Amino acid sequence: MAVTEQLHPALLSFLKAQPKRMLIDGKWVEAVSGKTFETINPATGEVLASVAEADREDIDRAVKAARRAFHGTWAKVKPADRARLLHRLADLIEANGDELAMLEVLDNGMPITMARKGMVPRVAELLRYNAGWATKIHGETIETSVPGEFFTYTLREPVGVVGAIVPWNGPLVTATWKLAPALAVGCTVVLKPAEQTPLTSLRLGELILEAGFPAGVVNICPGFGPTAGAALAEHMDVNKIAFTGEYTTGQIIVKASAGNLKRVSLELGGKSPDIVFADADLEQAVPGTAWGIFRNSGQVCCAGSRLFVEQKVYDRFVSRVAEYASTIRVGNGLDPSTQMGPLISQEQLDRVTGYLRVGQEEGAKAVVGGERLTAGEMGKGYFVSPTVFDCVRPDMRVAQEEIFGPVVAAIPFKDLDEVVALSNNTHYGLAGGAWTHDVRKAHRVAKALQAGVIWVNCYTVFDPAMPFGGYKMSGYGRESGVHTLELYTQVKAVWMNLG
Repeated sequence: MAVTEQLHPALLSFLKAQPKRMLIDGKWVEAVSGKTFETINPATGEVLASVAEADREDIDRAVKAARRAFHGTWAKVKPADRARLLHRLADLIEANGDELAMLEVLDNGMPITMARKGMVPRVAELLRYNAGWATKIHGETIETSVPGEFFTYTLREPVGVVGAIVPWNGPLVTATWKLAPALAVGCTVVLKPAEQTPLTSLRLGELILEAGFPAGVVNICPGFGPTAGAALAEHMDVNKIAFTGEYTTGQIIVKASAGNLKRVSLELGGKSPDIVFADADLEQAVPGTAWGIFRNSGQVCCAGSRLFVEQKVYDRFVSRVAEYASTIRVGNGLDPSTQMGPLISQEQLDRVTGYLRVGQEEGAKAVVGGERLTAGEMGKGYFVSPTVFDCVRPDMRVAQEEIFGPVVAAIPFKDLDEVVALSNNTHYGLAGGAWTHDVRKAHRVAKALQAGVIWVNCYTVFDPAMPFGGYKMSGYGRESGVHTLELYTQVKAVWMNLG
């Protein structure tokens, strides 16, 4: 069956309207420059859509619209009504779930089962969870020791206009990760989706308008990092930047934020360790560690890309992970039997295949995979086989640098102290995993690993109530949970002399 015959009718209608315009102040508009860019289906290399390309002028228009809404219509919306709008948007996400899932597959390449059963439900969950916070933002009364009679209290207020810059590896979820809490507390947003995957963000914009959000509360401006992204990060009327992406871009954003000392939260990359002890349930750990790296073609910031295995079971375990990897069905994400789709772009394909060459040149051995897949229809897309590298030294580039592809570096270890030292020997610190039946060992590892998220006997499990973020060069700030409120609110102290 041809791919187009599988597409949802509403999706075909959405794609037919060309070019895709940006959302500013409640209206769909073209770029001031008139420029557009193409977004590509990574499974086929075919053009999906032409999209309006935001530049500095467009970002300025969007920020001004967000500022007007922040002080105008949005400021008048009561917390319970903000919550109702978020719940209504969650309902619309679910009602249009199949269309959104297919659009995410076309734009990103992920398997349809992952989009349908994982990504879309998670978006609805994030919206509903954060809707609950809208009515629970409050200050405190504080008893002071100053002579006289004072009434002293605090107010927790929205930070203002938020610039949200999101990546291509999970575009709909990462956009919602930032939009939901920002809107819940009363901020307005200018969203810049990644140029590789703008379509689900634009479709989300349509649903935001349908849900009834006032004009200017959410503005969506697709474009490129050096132009649209830089303009947003530098803008003097943006109060906060929320960014997910690689650390080099994060560094640029921090420098750009200095102009008005805007707040910045950064969820950056990782080189996360996944540790398997000899006493682990290997039947559980084999698929667990495999999907810790091969999910979404390894294009996951917290992927378990360094597989540390205790020496006693190393050969047997690595062999089993390689065998498991060889059974993973790679193909077009719209095929329900596909378990792993393509990489996002030619650029990412070049990056990953470059690391495959580097690893083998440095002495690593590809037990399975290690090559681009070109057979049949896959030759038109950006496919790489799931790869397990053995004979890896901890100082090799494939063990130190983020590849962001389906490539895992397997390394043996002798004891807990050694594996903790090896795991922490990186400038990243986003996540880590440990597989063991020894609860004391599990707690020791969880405390010792220098990372923001630790999974024990599981990997890449998420819930809106649990915080997510990194240590070291994996960024700062926590998304999800109560901690996300700190990113989008600020505290005002009030002193009232009653004497």
